[in-house]
Amino acid sequence: MLIDTHCHLDAAEYDGDRDSVRERAFASGVAAIVVPAVEVGNFDAVRALAAGDRRIGYALGIHPLYVDRAREDDLERLRAALEASIDDPALLAIGEIGLDFFEPGLERARQERFFRAQLEMAREFGLPVLMHVRRSQDAMLKQLRIVRPPGGIAHAFNGSLQQAAQFLGLGFALGFGGAMTFDRALQIRRLVRELPGDAHVLETDAPDIPPAWIARRRNEPAQLARIAQVFAQLRGESLGSVVERTAANAARAVPRLSALLERRG
Repeated sequence: MLIDTHCHLDAAEYDGDRDSVRERAFASGVAAIVVPAVEVGNFDAVRALAAGDRRIGYALGIHPLYVDRAREDDLERLRAALEASIDDPALLAIGEIGLDFFEPGLERARQERFFRAQLEMAREFGLPVLMHVRRSQDAMLKQLRIVRPPGGIAHAFNGSLQQAAQFLGLGFALGFGGAMTFDRALQIRRLVRELPGDAHVLETDAPDIPPAWIARRRNEPAQLARIAQVFAQLRGESLGSVVERTAANAARAVPRLSALLERRG
């Protein structure tokens, strides 16, 4: 079954047709969608999406691009939200969290403090993490080795094969989506081809990272089916085997997904 392990279905880009976007995804063969929060202000929105559809799970966290505008007590507000939601079967992970050393003007020390604190919460609550990794692989690996959260996914992965092997060795899966559909994405395509079969999960990051056939337009979770076809072609494998294996990888990286899939419908 197809699982979109990273989709911002709560984003403002969908405010005019969110229900249609969701139903197109499920009609295309997507079995489950994981919606990570990016800041305290959208915790309620991602929870509400999951409450309204048993095929949607969510994660709570503070994204590195939102850390600079976060309040000093937002980490405690995250902790309170996790405590209140930990028995909710639709709560799957802590995320989206991470480090971004690409965007200019972001305070690195503050990013690292928020990332470390959220990794520690993941360990405390026994939840995996959904991570934003942009030009920060080595710094993130350092923190992951120290804190040792219970696995998760490095989303939109674009590091080296050596860095990929280190994430895998720490129990993480790596997310691949629309970026790999571009012919010029040589490094990402190499990761798709050369990493072992248990490395990958599929994602859209919708409404961002649109695949090549809708470049510069709004992405949707319904695109995951065609993204999976490209992934299968790059691997030289059947679509069926790719869908089955990436779903198993996702359930291993985010164990609560299994219960979500059992209760969908």
